[in-house]
Amino acid sequence: MYALGVDFGGGASKATLIDKYGKVVATATTEYPTFYGEGGMAEQNPTDWVNSAVKNIREVLVGIDSSLVECLCFDAATHTAVLMDDNFNPVCNSVYWTDTRSVNEKAYLQQNFGEEIFSKCKHNVDTIWTLPEILYIKNNYPEVYNKVKKVTFAKDFVRGKFTGDFCTDFIEAQGSMLFDFDKKVWDEHLLSLVSLTPNNMPKIVNPLETVGYVCDDFAVLSGLTTKTKVICGATDTVMEVFAAGGVNKGDMTLKLATAGRICIVSDIYHADKNVINYSHLKEGLYYPGSATKACASSLRWFRDTFGGDFEEFSSLAEEVLVGADGLIYHPYLTGELTPHANPLLRGSFIGVSALHTKAHFVRAVMEGVALSLLDCIEYLKDKGVAPNDTAFIIGGGAKSKVWRQIVADALNLTLVTTKNNDSSFGSAMCAGIAVGYFDGFDDAVKKCQIVTGTTVPNIDNHKKYQSIFKKYKKISNFLVELSHDK
Repeated sequence: MYALGVDFGGGASKATLIDKYGKVVATATTEYPTFYGEGGMAEQNPTDWVNSAVKNIREVLVGIDSSLVECLCFDAATHTAVLMDDNFNPVCNSVYWTDTRSVNEKAYLQQNFGEEIFSKCKHNVDTIWTLPEILYIKNNYPEVYNKVKKVTFAKDFVRGKFTGDFCTDFIEAQGSMLFDFDKKVWDEHLLSLVSLTPNNMPKIVNPLETVGYVCDDFAVLSGLTTKTKVICGATDTVMEVFAAGGVNKGDMTLKLATAGRICIVSDIYHADKNVINYSHLKEGLYYPGSATKACASSLRWFRDTFGGDFEEFSSLAEEVLVGADGLIYHPYLTGELTPHANPLLRGSFIGVSALHTKAHFVRAVMEGVALSLLDCIEYLKDKGVAPNDTAFIIGGGAKSKVWRQIVADALNLTLVTTKNNDSSFGSAMCAGIAVGYFDGFDDAVKKCQIVTGTTVPNIDNHKKYQSIFKKYKKISNFLVELSHDK
């Protein structure tokens, strides 16, 4: 017997198949493009998600009796709306959350409805949220927007193709800026700002609720059977928090991926304009957090611009002492989230001298991201979000031993690595709970999580980073001021 999870990330989809004991049987990954353009455009084609899911599922089912796959669960990055016609077909590409074109819409919404939005949604208006993204499409492509009859979200669009349902979960809805966080309903006034009503929106259900079974067409395409149950699923971040082991108050995850995320499980949400608030899968819990926009994407940008590969970068960074001989990097490539909430902010290298080599620049990028994460966690502490002194570290960047050590030293945290902790694994675990393999979230973590190592902070290095952080903050303040110059 098997459970299947499928994730849609920033540049690829991944499927993970587990057995009833929580062991990973097979995985498959398929990349798809993000389309970049002027003004900060970042879009994805919803059809690419569907095609990648089909390809991944067929691959993990090689050698498997598909009739034994009992449950399927999808997850994806939140905020990513799919605008559809009456036949549930997309009328345009989906705006990805890193898109920054909606700066004017953000300003309009903030000025006219900012307090109402914060009161209802528990988030400050920014370009990352669905409402300003949709408003941008409405304002700039009216002929396209006039065709919109239904709105759903990335994972829900794919799942709808597999089952024919039109649902989403309340965690996903919390990222839309169209949803009342406390009342758990679509908000009619916020919807009206983009000429929508609750009738245009999907039904809201629990993430583990069964919403259908694989339909005939997608059974043929994917290799699954029509007996495979499909649950709603949720967002990628809550799935990886769960997969990493974050299921109790104080549990902390630190993500080194396209973006950097710090999430701390809490029994209350923290209504603050620079704290990201979402409900946890586990009833009565939340995972308030903070984020730096360009984490592993900073290193990817450096690779694509100056050449090299990630394995080489780890070796180079290891050759350089803490502080990169005075070279400091700020990872504001596409603006910044915590604590600045400024899409116009831009990055910098400061302190460049003739002694600096490529190795120094690589080390500075890794350290700059770590200091940005330190900025995030310091902000959370100031707002009363108390973490443990240990964190589960996840994401592609966590594979780098030297980067893990830099982060551990900068944040003075013991970092725990686990064998499987990505979103697709969390979705597979949820699918397993839905069919009785695990007795709830704690039992799933107990049976599925395998700790592979720990990274302990070096106190001497931490003291050095504390000194560097003071300079980092001074430069940040100047960059914020500069971002407002016309």
